[in-house]
Amino acid sequence: MRFTGSICAIVTPFTSEGEVDLAAFERLVDWHREAGTEAIVVSGSTGESAALEEGEFEALVATAATRLGGAVRVIAGCGAAATHKASRLVSRAKRSGADAALVVTPYYVRPTQEGLYRHYSALADGGELPILLYNVPGRTGCDILPETVARLAPHPRIVAVKEARAEAERMEALLALRSDGFTVLSGDDPTATRAMLAGADGVISVAANACPAAFRRLCDAARGGKRDVALALDAELAPLYRFLGVEPNPIPVKWLLARQGRIASALRLPLTELTAVHHAAANDMLALIDRVERGGGASRAA
Repeated sequence: MRFTGSICAIVTPFTSEGEVDLAAFERLVDWHREAGTEAIVVSGSTGESAALEEGEFEALVATAATRLGGAVRVIAGCGAAATHKASRLVSRAKRSGADAALVVTPYYVRPTQEGLYRHYSALADGGELPILLYNVPGRTGCDILPETVARLAPHPRIVAVKEARAEAERMEALLALRSDGFTVLSGDDPTATRAMLAGADGVISVAANACPAAFRRLCDAARGGKRDVALALDAELAPLYRFLGVEPNPIPVKWLLARQGRIASALRLPLTELTAVHHAAANDMLALIDRVERGGGASRAA
């Protein structure tokens, strides 16, 4: 099972009362299918996985799987700080209809490289779902090194790595591990185009929440060798990348989606709505998103 192209780490909508809004989630899922998103990650960090109860996690995965009916693959975020807890999430994801599990490195506990190897090996040996490794040291305090990824990549149930470190050298080391059974995905929007032009198979994106059609065109251009088109569209999207970092993810992107009328802006504490000082910039981003989604500017050439 190969995961490539434009993959969205989808947000979890909440009602103003703080409940999971499955109706709004269904509308988001439908929008991504129509826009050409090639897979979605449900209950990742962008989906506020830490704030979800396990029953809510199952409901979201099942809703996505039922709604998409195999037309777009569903990847469930199954990260946990302990292996047995991650294993339980993988089991729940499989029962709910997920195609694969995205498993972030265990956060806070800071395991050794041997501990990471055993963690992922145990999950893959369980055989319930294909496993995508996920490395984002800025959030977890844990960095899975390319040497450890190289030990894991031959496992038949470990199918990809999502790398969120921005250094070109890190991506170069991982690209050497690509094979028919193991793909390399960027997890960093600002450097994803560079990674795909270098040979990465796609991106698991936050920005794709707000402009899925543009991100599909960007990925198609970068992976199809249309370097000038990809770089031009990436440069047009650069202000959006910067805006999405003004406060912790997913605060800015949920604000944009709310302003688009797709969801409520609600988050679960300790996350709070976008600070008022950034609202004017958000309005500028809405104009940018409207332009690139309609194929204006640099995206017209794609």
